[in-house]
Amino acid sequence: MSTDPARPGPAPLLVACALGIEQLALRTGDRGGARGPVTVLRTGMGPKAAERAVTRALGKDSLRDAAVVATGFCAGLAPGMHPGDLVVAEETRHDGGRTPCVGTGLLVEELVRAVPGRTVHTGPLTGSDHVVRGHERGDLLATGAIAVDMESAVTLRSAVTAGPRPVAAVRVVVDAPQHELVRIGTVRGGISAFRVLRAVLPAFFEWHRSSPLSRR
Repeated sequence: MSTDPARPGPAPLLVACALGIEQLALRTGDRGGARGPVTVLRTGMGPKAAERAVTRALGKDSLRDAAVVATGFCAGLAPGMHPGDLVVAEETRHDGGRTPCVGTGLLVEELVRAVPGRTVHTGPLTGSDHVVRGHERGDLLATGAIAVDMESAVTLRSAVTAGPRPVAAVRVVVDAPQHELVRIGTVRGGISAFRVLRAVLPAFFEWHRSSPLSRR
């Protein structure tokens, strides 16, 4: 019998979202192909809630080394975006800071495979502390951002602050320039976006499998 210590298993994956309906989509999606423990964390809405929830989660021994994906719905900023389109962040931005994302190209390839026929956009994803409407959309687009949400940037910033790990952000457009959201509750009517979010987990698992820092 070998006396060598057992090799540790793969690092876990933490998938963070804000809303109950986002959590429902992820929990009822396809979980086949996970290479390690997967936790779907509902942070609550807004940057402060996301920061608290992610910092607390990563403080647990079971998630200390977790790779982190921020996901859920977002507002598209660029003309031609439609509900159900996907956004893969190259970086997230918040309060003048930037968090680079890992494995953007791989995520795009896997999402095209997981959700065929859906448009996948790549670029900077910016943070906000409120639902963006009207002229604010154009102001943010002028900074180079292609989409905005309230939690992704703070989620990833909190994750890398807690320790080195792969991070990524993938969002589904539910609100676009020609399809503006009236109130946050109308997300429940975004059937197309909900179905897309249900289908993304296999892409996250392939990203996790291929991320060097997620192998312990």
